[in-house]
Amino acid sequence: MTFESSKLLCSPPASPRRRFLRQGLTSGLGLGASWAGLAWSPAARAEEFRVEISGVGETQIPIALPAFKNEDRSPVSLTAIIRADLERCGLFKLMDVGSIVLDDATRPAMAEWRTRATDALLGGSVTKLADGRFDIRYRLWDVVRGTELSAQSMAVTKDDLRQAAHRVADDIYKRLTGERGIFSTRIAYVTKQGAQFALWVADADGEAAHISVSSSEPIISPSWSPDGRELAYVSFESRKAVVFIQDIATGKRRQMANYRGSNSAPAWSPDGTQLTVTLSRDGASQLYLINRNGGEVRRLTQSGAIDTESVWAPDGKTVYFVSDRGGSPQIYRLTVADGNTERVTFQGAYNISPDISPDGRYLSYINRQGNVFRLTLLDLNTGVITALTETGDDESPSFAPNSRMIMYSTRVQGREVLMTTSLDGRIKSRLGGGASQADVREPVWGPLTVR
Repeated sequence: MTFESSKLLCSPPASPRRRFLRQGLTSGLGLGASWAGLAWSPAARAEEFRVEISGVGETQIPIALPAFKNEDRSPVSLTAIIRADLERCGLFKLMDVGSIVLDDATRPAMAEWRTRATDALLGGSVTKLADGRFDIRYRLWDVVRGTELSAQSMAVTKDDLRQAAHRVADDIYKRLTGERGIFSTRIAYVTKQGAQFALWVADADGEAAHISVSSSEPIISPSWSPDGRELAYVSFESRKAVVFIQDIATGKRRQMANYRGSNSAPAWSPDGTQLTVTLSRDGASQLYLINRNGGEVRRLTQSGAIDTESVWAPDGKTVYFVSDRGGSPQIYRLTVADGNTERVTFQGAYNISPDISPDGRYLSYINRQGNVFRLTLLDLNTGVITALTETGDDESPSFAPNSRMIMYSTRVQGREVLMTTSLDGRIKSRLGGGASQADVREPVWGPLTVR
């Protein structure tokens, strides 16, 4: 949820507005507005996303990914998915392999691959089993040392082929970088097409998407639970902002916060037992702490200003949030135990939408200069600030669960689209909606979980 979104919920309609506000959020507040019940639709599918990658990383690992043996008999091109995953993160240079096919049982000629300036090589096969499943086998080699790095096999259903390819990419990433990959994780985002809003869940590359919630009234502020099983979000279906929690697998949901005034901007604690929410039940929008199972809320801020857009630090002891208590929106840090608060951002008169990297090192946020809203990164250890984009209408940054990429939304040619960027801003990927004309916004990256 943007700072202005929260401000509108507790202020007259003449308040400054942006994004959801200028495109119809007020329809959920005005008299006579119609509303439709929410519908969970696991069968609903988004159009296949198109990934457009720009930029080149400073240091990349040269890797060759020949086609898997018998891949032409599989309904899914495993190597195409693996290639796209590795290319999108910016750490790998995909070598040209032409029409070469390499299975997992054949020992490659390392000397030949070294002449191609290749450091790593993947070979694999996919075979359809009698029970309809697909047997996937692969080996990853260190070409420079001539050693085997990984040898894996898995049997999956047709519907799980894409996820299997992501798991292969995760394994490659971990073997070559020492860190966990994020390709088999999920993302959530909101679309608006005409007068219809929808909350989607998809694979990290935007594929295999399905609708979790749809409504003719706005849906905003999705937030993943730490175990990846639930989403908290705000719905205007009752013509006011109410916080819900929904089970991803079953579609079952329950009200989390429906107090007098607005209820907005939910954020899960790292242990999943609590959420911070923004409530205006006592007047101005303030931060409150609420148990995931309900019960009485505890007020965290006492400013009398607008305090919103909270996000937890990974230590579970600190919350970052946006407040205009100093006259303009800035990002502050609050200690949950005692309420001690300090200002974090000082460069620029307008900084909103904070997100903390899972390793706790970086703060991403949106900085406004004039009419330009730009994704910005603050290294909390060094204080170095970096503008990551050249676009001017960025919103809703969300870190990948390995802290190495940021997903955000921005406006391109009049439409809101999803983007990812590396932390140095060199590698950017656009997740475009194909022929769909829906605006795509409010992305949140799910956690590292085993599915």
